[in-house]
Amino acid sequence: MKLGIIGPNGAGKSLLSRKLATYYHCKLVEEPVANNPYLPYFYNDKETFSLLAQNAFYSALFLLMWQTKDEKDIIYDSTLHSNLVYTELIRLEGFLTATEVALTYAIADEHIKRLPELDLQIIIVRSTEALFKNVHKRGREIEKGQEEYLNFHYANYYPAIRRILKNYKFPEKKTLFLEIDDMEVPAEFARIVSVIEKAYLDSLK
Repeated sequence: MKLGIIGPNGAGKSLLSRKLATYYHCKLVEEPVANNPYLPYFYNDKETFSLLAQNAFYSALFLLMWQTKDEKDIIYDSTLHSNLVYTELIRLEGFLTATEVALTYAIADEHIKRLPELDLQIIIVRSTEALFKNVHKRGREIEKGQEEYLNFHYANYYPAIRRILKNYKFPEKKTLFLEIDDMEVPAEFARIVSVIEKAYLDSLK
């Protein structure tokens, strides 16, 4: 099965993706953003680097998904829909013009239809408190001093992803908003797997 794992910063996408890939013994495609050279420039100067960074993140992700599109069983630690959430949030913040947003969506429209549809797109749901806790715990230097940006991000992420999935007519039966707790607790991870498998089976009906 093809699974996409998405969610706001600090949701635990990478950890859940790795754990599921290990559990199912399948290929994992990790999000290319963390090591992207544009990321620190984006955090330091969103006015200048929002469009450039978004295109860099989007292009890197599309290429990875294209290279693995024929894999039968695979887990993606991000999706093109997730990338468009960031386009939407940056637009709401005023760092992208209407023309730049339209261009980004036009490119996305062409690329999304060239990739196989996911069997299940999982959106991790956590409280703002838990998200901030995870961000502080991982201690990335570039995320320090970004509380205002992250607060805006957290307040708007879930409404934005719902709009994008609706606009792209992504099937509701293939969409799972998944509330999670500590994935390192065996009982919680077992519950997560159970919920995902039920949603996957339901999507086939």
